Amino acid sequence: MQRRDLLKAMAAFGVYAMVPAFARGANGAKKYAGVTLNVSTFSSAYPTLLRQWLPEFEALTGAKVNFDTPSFPVYNQRADLELSTKGSAYDVVNVTFIYTSRWINSGWLTPLDEFIANPNLTGDQWDSQDFLQGGLIPETGRDGKLYGIPWVVEGMIAGSSRFDLVSEAGFTFPDTTDDLLKVLQTVNKKQRVAGYVTDNHYGWTFIPYLQAFGGNVFRNPPDDLFPTLDTPEAVAAADYFARLIREFGPNGGLSYTADQSTQALKLGRVNFSDSSQAYLAQLGDPASSRTVKTVNFGQMVQGPAGRFPGMAVHALGIPVGSKNKEAAWAFIQWALSKQTTQRAVQAGYGSPTRRSDIDSSDYRSKQIINGVDLAELSLSAVDRAAQGGYMKYRTVDVYPQVDQQLNKAIALIISGQLSAKQAMQQAQTASIADLKRAGAKI
Repeated sequence: MQRRDLLKAMAAFGVYAMVPAFARGANGAKKYAGVTLNVSTFSSAYPTLLRQWLPEFEALTGAKVNFDTPSFPVYNQRADLELSTKGSAYDVVNVTFIYTSRWINSGWLTPLDEFIANPNLTGDQWDSQDFLQGGLIPETGRDGKLYGIPWVVEGMIAGSSRFDLVSEAGFTFPDTTDDLLKVLQTVNKKQRVAGYVTDNHYGWTFIPYLQAFGGNVFRNPPDDLFPTLDTPEAVAAADYFARLIREFGPNGGLSYTADQSTQALKLGRVNFSDSSQAYLAQLGDPASSRTVKTVNFGQMVQGPAGRFPGMAVHALGIPVGSKNKEAAWAFIQWALSKQTTQRAVQAGYGSPTRRSDIDSSDYRSKQIINGVDLAELSLSAVDRAAQGGYMKYRTVDVYPQVDQQLNKAIALIISGQLSAKQAMQQAQTASIADLKRAGAKI
């Protein structure tokens, strides 16, 4: 982009207000000229937008930004290793939800409260209170300090790409685990449409079913971290969940990622799934979805113990080892300023974290699909999770170890290599061993 065009774009979107005056310098000077910021997040919709707009931040501040966006598992592996050394390789990182407690409470991230409270470092329009409370709670350490600013808050909801098949069979949108099973038994493979698919990160997608059946990952997180994966409730939940994929899933459904699941729904190859509104809203995109006229949405199904939709929060934070903390904070302010988040919503971003964006007509108008308000469904899930406290399992520092054991267990059940009881007993034993090696008190 030519400099003249860049300046026009910056003026059009109020870019000058996105970064406080101190970062822009005085009399045309660039406060951070010569500074190189190393920023890393996993590849996703919001970082993709930020990458497009990076030249504006660099023009405002003089800083150069190296923006790394590997895949989710690769990012987590690299970031966890680097943060554990308190190294200086990164200046801004994504605070991944399943690592939140580990990274924050180990002292690997920088508290942001002093930056926010300092008028010389934070612009007047920042407005921390505009962020969803449910997104800020996981980013707060045991010391009460804030360590991350959320860029995505995902509430898990349910979607049906070919709800016309469901209606023709005389069913309404399934509300319970029993309802879902009856619907899938009726519509599976109708018009060559498989019944169910989900993200194969089962340490995320299985847990709402585990809790709906009355089970949990730990006995009483975060205080009592003894695993409870082999209880009768957990075994019943695993058997039910694996059955959804084994009996009603597409060929190879065991290995479907979130993106592959979404694509299958958009193409009408699979009917039902559980996911966040950021993924399911894509079914209503007339430019890419073949099922835009037949989609419907609802809450996550409830089981014998109730309804427990998952919630995930990802945030931007500053590693304690960063040597450019002020410039890093300027980047976060720019990346999550009201102007930038509003601009993202206008560009179609589906998981805003600021209440002002969620309440905006730009966002709400795009979230109503076939008469269903996905924004309300998602907010309901986020509020339920934040108030219910049942997501505590996911933010304890040793959950990643259990997460991996659950991924293995569900895959073994789906493939028929082990029964639900055998697989969950194996996951229980392996999790206890992993937690002991990690030094957890159980």
